[in-house]
Amino acid sequence: MNLLIKGATTALITPFKNGQLDEATYAKLIKRQIDNGIDAVCPVGTTGESATLSHDEHKRCIEIAVEVCKGTNTKVLAGAGSNATHEAIDIAKHAAKCGADALFSVSPYYNKPSQEGLYQHYKAIASSVEIPFMLYNVPGRTGVDILPDTVKRLYDDVPNIFGIKEATGSIERTVELLAKVPELYVFSGDDAIDFPILASGGKGITSVTANLLPDLKAKLTHAALEGDFKTSKAINDDLFEINKVLFCESNPIPIKAAMYIAGLIETLEYRLPLVPPSKENMKRIEETLKKYKVVGA
Repeated sequence: MNLLIKGATTALITPFKNGQLDEATYAKLIKRQIDNGIDAVCPVGTTGESATLSHDEHKRCIEIAVEVCKGTNTKVLAGAGSNATHEAIDIAKHAAKCGADALFSVSPYYNKPSQEGLYQHYKAIASSVEIPFMLYNVPGRTGVDILPDTVKRLYDDVPNIFGIKEATGSIERTVELLAKVPELYVFSGDDAIDFPILASGGKGITSVTANLLPDLKAKLTHAALEGDFKTSKAINDDLFEINKVLFCESNPIPIKAAMYIAGLIETLEYRLPLVPPSKENMKRIEETLKKYKVVGA
């Protein structure tokens, strides 16, 4: 199997202009991630508004990420999630074909499959490709929880499943996963608890905040993986306020607003049913941003 991804990864936003995918800005944002030490970019995860993109747009985002990262040290951990298994397989095959280094796939949303259904879903997607594959568990958004026993079963039965993006918000869950599957690559999917997950044996993070502050997120992660927990914790503590405000409304509403305020994106556009933040929250985001240095903006 290909080299497994670890370290600091960014759940990329998807910029729009006049309702269309803004390809030039997307490429520019990815280049900024590369320049600031991010180990892998994650196009079209849930932060990338994947649920409202067309399949062609979804695939194009992955293609752009692969093109921009080619010849650099930054890998592409591409999103291939859907609540329909056959759709996820189609995206996964496309991502593998166009050169993505690995895949991650959010659990099916709305249809609430059983644990057996989750097992069969992930087995089918991962088995359709040869590149490394990561589960993505965010029950607060999908309505279904990939339980540790199911994760172990998938890890044991499917050779290219190597890890999980864990976004339950629970440190106990990370401890349980690594007790059951010591070799599992657990990635923090909750910005506020990146340090505790890394200190508990996590192999990386997939961050929303890194869209804005990739330099600090890379430093936090690399310090923890090198055993410098003091530095890592200090950065995690410093980022608490921005991490908090970036989830004052449904993700990715606040992060896109913050990037617009910082001058990283020219237009503040979402796909309905997402809309801009309230005036009150926009002000909160603006005030919090003043406390941080946004490089390359």
